[in-house]
Amino acid sequence: MHICIVYDCLFPWTIGGAERWYRQLAETHAAQGHRVTYLTLCQWDTGEPPALPGVRVIAVGPRLALYADGKRRIAPPLLFGLGVLWHLLRHGRRYDLVHGASFPFFSLLAAGLARPLGGYRLAVDWHEVWTRDYWRAYLGPLGGAVGWAVQALCARVPQVAFSFSRLHAARAEALGTGPVTLLEGEYAGPALQPVPAADPPLVLYAGRMIPEKRVPLLVAALARLMQTDPCLRAVLVGRGPDLEPVRAEVARLGLAGRIELPGFVPTEALERLQAEAAVVVQPSEREGYGMIVVEASARGVPVVLVAGPDNAAVELVEPGENGFVAAEPTPPALAEAIGAALAGGPALRARVLDWYARHAQRLSFGQSFARIGAALAAGPAAGAPTEQGSS
Repeated sequence: MHICIVYDCLFPWTIGGAERWYRQLAETHAAQGHRVTYLTLCQWDTGEPPALPGVRVIAVGPRLALYADGKRRIAPPLLFGLGVLWHLLRHGRRYDLVHGASFPFFSLLAAGLARPLGGYRLAVDWHEVWTRDYWRAYLGPLGGAVGWAVQALCARVPQVAFSFSRLHAARAEALGTGPVTLLEGEYAGPALQPVPAADPPLVLYAGRMIPEKRVPLLVAALARLMQTDPCLRAVLVGRGPDLEPVRAEVARLGLAGRIELPGFVPTEALERLQAEAAVVVQPSEREGYGMIVVEASARGVPVVLVAGPDNAAVELVEPGENGFVAAEPTPPALAEAIGAALAGGPALRARVLDWYARHAQRLSFGQSFARIGAALAAGPAAGAPTEQGSS
């Protein structure tokens, strides 16, 4: 087969869960002997194109800043969608399968428009489905109405639909995608040798510094814990528009010597921090999948999340077994959950490893890749989902 992967970002030029997923998907198809093309926006320096094993990377749009003030800009998705449309109108007949993400929407609409000429099958990953209320809060009344309408239109494009959580699979089906196959695994990393937690204990955050990640909430919770534990320290890894405000708040609280804000760090350094952390905290209000839970669990490190209507990551946490979920997004509630993870000590780390051993196959990339193949073999008109579906 000739497979076209469509996503506006490419790992490691842009770092995120979806970027890792599509690169792994492309390289796995190539390793199985398929021809693979990856359509994306240009993110690399001129004269230094990506070299992915067995994958032809084509930039269908220029290098653009994707975010402004922590929110996705509208111009890059529009230009990417136009680039995808132009490419598929000219070359769509080359492909047997086009596989991409529902978001940022315009590339999916482009693939749907070009499909009658191309004749390819279309697979769509619904990483997240936003509610009307979330669209309104994110873009305001007018922008939210438009965003919701475009998302609903994408659901009606003929497709074989996938999602990574029960929450978003159910939402996608409610929008009208038809049956959605549940893919619970994204982890393609090796089996890891756990190490003891660092002494003094370390709390780790790693991710974008944008409003929905709620890093200021974590700082407030850490301040409460550090009042009673003079040894506790934290490292908050990442960059974004909230980095400098967070740095200022850490300084105001007199915690600059105990809460480090290094920005991005090399992969080796991040892996060392992940292995040695007493707990990994992700206070985000919105997640489509809990990759951070799986990666930490593979190292025997508990995770703390915050409950919320748009946080699908909590589906992967069994409280007391591989982490804890704060009941509400307040400093006292988050501090209590972090404190429970810290108090768990070596016994909790052993339970985390046991939890991962029991769920490793289900949460693996290989398991999801196999489910994609089975869903495509069944065809887009397959009946109600069984074990693979959201219900």
